[in-house]
Amino acid sequence: MNAENAEFQLGTLRAGQSGVIREIQTGGDVPAALRLMEMGLIEGAQVDVLHEAPFGGDPIVVRSRGTLIALRRSEAMRVRIELSSRAGT
Repeated sequence: MNAENAEFQLGTLRAGQSGVIREIQTGGDVPAALRLMEMGLIEGAQVDVLHEAPFGGDPIVVRSRGTLIALRRSEAMRVRIELSSRAGT
């Protein structure tokens, strides 16, 4: 796997990075994973990290499918993404 299609957790990204959602992991908590999907974080959707809180970086604000979503980093760690070519630009 090269750097262009490496997979990461959404919670590890910084403002300005983007990717495509590959998987929502349950981590044993199916209701939490379902909440993320209900917010619009679904497999195949583009996600852009727009903002991080200034101290500790929690929560983060992402855009997916035209919707702005504020997430705790712990929630965002359930979302596996593949970085897009425009990530970090």
